[in-house]
Amino acid sequence: MGKIIAVCNQKGGVGKTTTAINLAACLAAAEHRTLLVDIDPQCNATTGLGIDKNEPDYSVYDLIAWSDSDEDEEKNLAEIVLHSPKIDFLDILPSSPDLAGAQIELVNVIAREKRLSRTLRPAAEHYNYVIVDSPPALGVLTVNVLTAADSVLIPIQCEYYALEGLAELLSTIRLVQKTLNPSLAIEGALLTMYDGRLNLSRQVAEDVRSYFSGRIFETAIPRNVKLSEAPSYGIPIILYDIMSSGAEGYLKLAKEIMDNG
Repeated sequence: MGKIIAVCNQKGGVGKTTTAINLAACLAAAEHRTLLVDIDPQCNATTGLGIDKNEPDYSVYDLIAWSDSDEDEEKNLAEIVLHSPKIDFLDILPSSPDLAGAQIELVNVIAREKRLSRTLRPAAEHYNYVIVDSPPALGVLTVNVLTAADSVLIPIQCEYYALEGLAELLSTIRLVQKTLNPSLAIEGALLTMYDGRLNLSRQVAEDVRSYFSGRIFETAIPRNVKLSEAPSYGIPIILYDIMSSGAEGYLKLAKEIMDNG
């Protein structure tokens, strides 16, 4: 069974979607069957792989909204998943702006926290890795992601307010571990937009290493303009500029995750 990794941080602008897209692409480039799940209503992981958010007939919203049997859900997943036209071994479960209303729509749904898990768990049998791009909020969609995941990857931008809000995120993770998903683990904290020339970046890195007590990736993703440019072309960094420091960073991150099992 494949590993389900949630990329999660309720703080926006930390490189969450950039990490989800490029980690998935690098794992697929290593010939691991990989599924990228976009459960952010902003649909940035979907468009970041060159898919028009208004183009797919179905999206992850339809998957969460349906309440049929497990057999029907597996069939529905097959209908929704799209194959990457540019990277072998990479599939995507696209998002939709309709997800923005899902939190209200699921209020009276029984076991609403497990809607995503019911689908992703069976799907993981067909993949080596499932990477989930979570929304930048700690609502019912993020709880769905954490309930379905095996582990959580937490991207942290190297800025002054880097650790702000992390206590709330870790509290949510502990609550999910206690009530919904006892096996949920922290894959690691990932430093993003790191610039070793700056005292601030070095200080933030030191603070994060202290805060997470060893649960931090050795890889740090550098501040790199190519990473910002790639989504506008609808391709991951390894196709946009394989020689860039951003591509090197995500390839190292993928290797680190593969080595960790």
